[in-house]
Amino acid sequence: MQKFSQSPTAPAFVQDPYAFYERVRNSGDPMFFWEDYDVAATVSYAQVWAILRDRRFGREAPPDCRPARPPHQREFWQVEDHSLLELEPPRHTRLRSLILRAFTSRRIAALGPEIEQLAHQLVERSVAQGPDFDLLDTFARPLPVIIIARLLGVPEERADDLLAWSNAMVGMYQAGRTHETERAAAQAALEFRAFMLDYVDYRRARPADDLITHLIAAEEDGEKLSTDELISTCILLLNAGHEATVHTIGNGVHAILDHGTPRAVLEPASIDGLVEEILRYDSPLHMFQRWAYDDIEIGRHVIRKGEKVACLLAAANRDPSRWSAPQEFDPARPLQTNVAFGAGVHFCIGAPLARLELRTALPVLFHRLPQLRLSAPAQYAPKYHFHGFESLMVTTRP
Repeated sequence: MQKFSQSPTAPAFVQDPYAFYERVRNSGDPMFFWEDYDVAATVSYAQVWAILRDRRFGREAPPDCRPARPPHQREFWQVEDHSLLELEPPRHTRLRSLILRAFTSRRIAALGPEIEQLAHQLVERSVAQGPDFDLLDTFARPLPVIIIARLLGVPEERADDLLAWSNAMVGMYQAGRTHETERAAAQAALEFRAFMLDYVDYRRARPADDLITHLIAAEEDGEKLSTDELISTCILLLNAGHEATVHTIGNGVHAILDHGTPRAVLEPASIDGLVEEILRYDSPLHMFQRWAYDDIEIGRHVIRKGEKVACLLAAANRDPSRWSAPQEFDPARPLQTNVAFGAGVHFCIGAPLARLELRTALPVLFHRLPQLRLSAPAQYAPKYHFHGFESLMVTTRP
């Protein structure tokens, strides 16, 4: 297996990880050993798709491979150890089934008018600041966190706290994390858990038509979510329900403006193609790792039991063996499944909500602000394997 060295925090890589992915691809073998992560990784769509769907790979570390957990991380893992994201069957199957009994497609679809109304309100707040504003601060960040807060039934006036806790917690999954990053994540998890515990207790006593109440009530074959599982699920939905969507909105608006994309793609007949191209072209998450539970052959290589493999989602979404001219932003390209939301049993449970938010909010933004354009070069934040801008300065000036 060829070895490549590439710091995920190097400024050039942060701004353009795709150049590195192409260097690997052009080496002749899509699977390589990423020395900086000490892990085998692949840029191939077919290999990523296969790994994510192969039950011989999983998120949960085998018992004899579990990394050490220093005491200062304890509160973080008290939440994550009950998270759907980190579990494998049979516990994952039970949890996901119970969650889907509350997080239904009907409940998500019913949010469409509310998302549209909120998008209009956020546009009005944005332009009230003047013709120049940071679209991430005024539109991309508040929209998904307010919607997921409303869906769960937690007070949306706590959105700033929810954002702060979420940003600190996901720091545990970013390249170059430090001791201070880990302490901040643990403290955020402690505060987030306490907030959710109080609110779950409140909803047990005062049921309402919100997701927390329905999660409390969800039951299958006599099984219910435990309090720890319920709290971790709510935190996961809040974190995942806005973190990737913020980046996708920002990356998508930037791609539309940067490429001079005709606004006709925002019409109902073509909006689904635009959304999928945004997800494919500049994916919000770039890496998912899996443990091998057996010796498994992938391409020319064998991943040994107890080893990890990294699926490079964004690289897979630009694989020329699947997409013609993959480096181009083309909302009119034929629809094909991408892996921006993963695949297999861990396919993102919030994907339908994220897609609905994009399909609904982007047309509102561009129809209300037809002269919207970039007013300054945008810089990606150094937060690999998340991928999104630090700010997105725009203007409505002619």
